[in-house]
Amino acid sequence: RNERCNENYTTDFIYNLYSEEGKGIFDCRKNVLGHMQQGGTPTPFDRNFATKMGAKAVAWITGKIKECTRHGRIFANTPDSACLLGMRKRSLVFQPITELKEQTDFEHRIPKEQWWLKLRPILKILAKYNIELDTSERAHLEHVTRKNVHLEATL
Repeated sequence: RNERCNENYTTDFIYNLYSEEGKGIFDCRKNVLGHMQQGGTPTPFDRNFATKMGAKAVAWITGKIKECTRHGRIFANTPDSACLLGMRKRSLVFQPITELKEQTDFEHRIPKEQWWLKLRPILKILAKYNIELDTSERAHLEHVTRKNVHLEATL
């Protein structure tokens, strides 16, 4: 919503509308920026990122509707017609749910392969890293004699 929208079009109204129209066809959920983040107040980065994700999702869905419309009806029966928007290597990417199904451990509700597991050996090394705070070194000192140079002698 923005400041120019009709005050009747609340999140609850849109949720109820789509829930009623999609009974038995699709599931509808409300998603508010504050619920996406893990606590705290939204930062400008959060708001900007949410706007980018929303714009990308709307552009994707309108493109899919145009692509799948034939004779006034929508035929969304390809694997990429049901996708999830997520981050992959610093970019927002749509992944078909059929691909994600193969990559998910449903019993534990986690991905089968997790990128951070490759970092575990490094983390173990860092966890066992032991440093002595005594940095004094023993060295043999030599006496140095300094010749005093007289300024008058050089003139």
